[in-house]
Order: sequence, then structure tokens, then C-alpha cells
Amino acid sequence: MPEAPKNTLKPTEYNLAEKNKEALQFIEDVTTNADDVQKRVLSEILSRNAHVEYLQKHGLNGHTDRETFKKTMPVITYEDIQPEISRIANGDKSPILSSQPISEFLTSSGTSGGERKLMPTIEEELDRRSLLYSLLMPVMNQFVPGLDKGKGMYFLFIKAEAKTPGGLVARPVLTSYYKSTHFKDRPYDPYTNYTSPNETILCPDSYQSMYSQLLCGLCQHKEVLRVGAVFASGFIRAIKFLEKHWSLLCHDIRTGTLDPRITDPSVREAVTKILKPDPKLADFIESECGKESWQGIITRLWPNTKYVDVIVTGTMSQYIPTLDYYSNGLPLVCTMYASSECYFGLNLNPLCKPSEVSYTLIPTMAYFEFLPVQRNNGVTNSINVSKSLNEKEQQKLVDLADVRLGQEYELVVTTYAGLYRYRVGDVLRVAAFKNNAPQFNFICRKNVCLSIDSDKTDEVELQNAVKNALAHLVPFDANLAEYTSYADLSISPGHYVLYWELSLKGSTPIPPSVFEDCCLAIEESLNSVYRQGRVSDKSIGPLEIKIVENGTFDKLMDYAISLGASINQYKTPRCVKFAPIVELLNSRVVSSYFSPKCPKWVPGHKQWVQQ
Repeated sequence: MPEAPKNTLKPTEYNLAEKNKEALQFIEDVTTNADDVQKRVLSEILSRNAHVEYLQKHGLNGHTDRETFKKTMPVITYEDIQPEISRIANGDKSPILSSQPISEFLTSSGTSGGERKLMPTIEEELDRRSLLYSLLMPVMNQFVPGLDKGKGMYFLFIKAEAKTPGGLVARPVLTSYYKSTHFKDRPYDPYTNYTSPNETILCPDSYQSMYSQLLCGLCQHKEVLRVGAVFASGFIRAIKFLEKHWSLLCHDIRTGTLDPRITDPSVREAVTKILKPDPKLADFIESECGKESWQGIITRLWPNTKYVDVIVTGTMSQYIPTLDYYSNGLPLVCTMYASSECYFGLNLNPLCKPSEVSYTLIPTMAYFEFLPVQRNNGVTNSINVSKSLNEKEQQKLVDLADVRLGQEYELVVTTYAGLYRYRVGDVLRVAAFKNNAPQFNFICRKNVCLSIDSDKTDEVELQNAVKNALAHLVPFDANLAEYTSYADLSISPGHYVLYWELSLKGSTPIPPSVFEDCCLAIEESLNSVYRQGRVSDKSIGPLEIKIVENGTFDKLMDYAISLGASINQYKTPRCVKFAPIVELLNSRVVSSYFSPKCPKWVPGHKQWVQQ
């Protein structure tokens, strides 16, 4: 298998050109021999895990070839392996899924039963993740040279973590990576020279972390060559934070003293090494931030910025206009494609338009299979894919080298960490090929209806949440005639909006507090990722219910039919995105109500005893 590039050098002996060349050659090798690499990856995974309980249970009997694997092993979803996951979480250390010890659980933004999914991982997966990170900048350097001559201003954060009853840590994949020695003690690399000291990234208090990272970014504003965050939503949250707190930040820069609200000792120590009194810089920032328009604020405050590095594919595409506004149309770069299950691939043409982003899957990361899907022709961008597959459908799965141009597939992975033929839930379209490896557009997360940040709410979950809320209307003899929903990003943070058309039989008016109770009941019924966004991350605003005039949903149907929908097949969309439909709904709103407080949320699963 091609040798992955290594990085152990000191600054004095660092040969950037050689490192870039090695990384690009590695990509060339693994994409040219994609099918052979995939065969070896599968054989390696199956041979090292030959005696694990899960493979023995399904009768693989030590076989490591592709054909036997496909005939023997079922294609699964999370629910199929939940019993095994629960045993590991509760402390069973026998080789259930992997021959190597499960080092921790990575919590997925997808949910099962309202709780985050727990993805098993092993220590060596950190090496694979680090490998993918090491390929990003050599690719970028081909398009934007000289990025080693300055710094990246990235807003990176850790999230809450919990411990399973068996003592394993459960946390998001990026929190795991930032807390690892791979990140904290990373060897010298001019491409990982960030304006944010590690201490500010690893600060668990989101206000202190954001404030100190922005302050350090402003102090080093001339050195910044690229800016970003993981998701577009996170980067916009940083700009909104700046909009609210720039006068405090200017005071710190003017005086060289750090705001007393930053109480974390390690953050204070790290920031004071960077923060020096600079009245001239404070005047400049005040002048720019004090202007009426914030258009182009990125290029105004950080004038040497070449691009914005954020994920804007999938549901994050809704943030593109806002990013364009703040950045004066700088290139929006999506560098990589990854999830809690495994890291997948990278974008080899990073300066392409967001709508044209495609990811090349790196064949060494995992064993990949693809389930052909047909798109639903609906108003939402979700794709409904049945959870269980019959034998005929299982036979339709194709390998990485056998996918067809233009076809859409659901991604299925077999990982080194103990997932076998696992359905990730992402729908991809084959856009092109790099040598013999396909390049995929990310289409959507299957069944996702609403999303603001890392939350993903599907139609079934929304329906159940609405049903729970309707109990508050029973005493008033009121029924819900129809409803739909919308992710409103017009203010920050964005929030869910539900449009309700009521059928009122009773004569008693419904007090506003009842509708507020309905809002909160819906939020309490939504998954833990949504509730964390509301309570801990503050990345989602209070849910809103808008009551619309009677007949509104008839108007909505008329409009859909005027656009060519079939009257026989029309059903009310449970989520809308199309601007004219949102305008139609908003024009008929008679009253509006917000959730009066945050829903309940604590780290970890409900059934765990908090450690």
C-alpha cells in the first residue's frame, strides 16, 4: 500500500516543497490503484478482526475476500448494532466489534431515539485522520501558493463530553481530535500555524473561547492569510459575536489588558503573550466596525485574506449569501469530507464554486460501498431511503471503482474501528473521476428535514414533536389542520419556524402562553443534538410557531400545482426552503410565538448515570 507522508521534522530542516510533493504523490498513487487499495484495506480489516464476535456471529469464518464478505455480511444501520454498542458502553471489554480496544466513542450528529449515536473508534484512527489533514494544504498550495508565509485564523471549539457507564469517553470527533496529542503536540508545520493558541481552542467555556480567539485574530490581523471554521454556521457565529462585542475587544487592544470576564488561567496566560497595547490598531478596528454596513468586514479587518475555509455543502449551502456579504465574495473553500464514522476524502479543486464541490474518497481510509438511490421529487432536499434492505437490494451495492457517472448513491462503509457495511446516511452523486477514484458531490443527508448548525431533524421526529405539543390545545377544542416548517437564518442564531393552520371549534380564545408551551414541548421532544445547540452551544435560537390564516395551505397547494405538481400526488411538504413559498406563508401569518426558555439538556445519554 502506498506509504503515507510523515511529518517529524524541526523548523530548521523542514522542506515544504518536498512535503507537498510527497503528499500529492500519495494521492496520485492511491487514486490510480483505487480498486487494489480497496481490496487490501478490506482484507486487512477482516484479517485483523477475524475472531471478533460480530464477524463470527454472521459466519464469515475468517474469510477476507470481497466476494465472501458481500455474500455473508448484512448491510446495516445503527439500530442493528445498538446492542453491541450498548455492551461496549457498559464496560464489556471482549472483542465484540474490533480486535483492538475501543478507545472512546465519537458522538454522531445523527440521532437514534433522540440521542446521539455512539461510533466506536480505536487509537490508530487518529493517525488516519491526521493523514487526511496533512493532504489538505499541499493540494491548496497548488492553487494559492505562499500560505506558509502567514497564519490561518480558524475558530475551533471543543464541545461537552460524557463518560459511558463503562468509563469510556463519548464526545464529538473534532473534540477528540483537538484534545489529542496529534493536535496539541503537532510537529512543526507552517500550514498549522494558527492565530488561536491551543489553550483558547481547548477552553470549554464557549464565550471565553470565542472572545479570546477573536482577540488573538485581531491582534495578528496583518498575518492572517486564510480564515475559517468547520461549518459555515460556526464562522458566521464568530462574525455575529464580533458585531456584538467589538468595543470590548478594542478596549483590550488599546490598553493591552484582557477583559476580566476571561477567567480561565491558561487562556489568560496564552493570550497575554500575544496581546500588547496598540491604540492605532484599536482605532482602525473601531473605525471599521463602527460603520453602518458590515459588508466585506472580513477583507476590511483582515486585508490579506485569500479565502474562507468552511463547509458550505449540504444544508450549509444556505449560508453562502451571508458569507459572500461579509467576505466581499472571497472564494469559499470546502477542503474535506468526514464524519464520526470515519474520515472519507478531500476536495482536489478547492477554488471551485460551492455548487460544484466534489470530494475524492481516499481509498486507504476505509472500505467503501455504494447503494444506488432514487431521488424523491419533493419540495425538500431530503431523500427517503428505507432502513432495511432485502437480499436483492443488498446485491445492488457497488464498489468504489464501479460507480457510474451521474448516479446517486448512499455511502456504506467498513472501518478499521469495527463498523461493517454500515450505512452512513449521506447521499452522494458521482461528478467525475481522479484517475480510477470517483469524485462525489455531497447531495444531502438522507431524511433530513430541518438543520441550522450540526443538528439534523427528520420528518418523523418533527411529526412526533408536533404531536406532543398538540396536547396543550386539547382543552380549547382546537385541532391542527396543517403545518410545515422552515429553517430561518435571517437573524443569528438561526431558528426553526413552524407554520400552523388551526381548526378552532371551541369559543374560548387560546392564550399566548399556551402557544409558548407548545413551542417548548416541541423543543423538549427534539433530539439531543438540537437541544445541545439551544442550551450549551447557543448555535440555535428559540423555536417559533407562526399561526396562519385559514386556507393558507390550500393556497400553498394551488401554488405548487401552478409550478407543475400533480394534484393527485400532492402532499403538504413538512419542510420548505423555496423563497416564494416562505413569502406566501409569511404573508398570511396572524400571530407568532417563541419558546419561553431553553429545553432540558445534559451531556451523555439519558440512561447513563452522570459521572
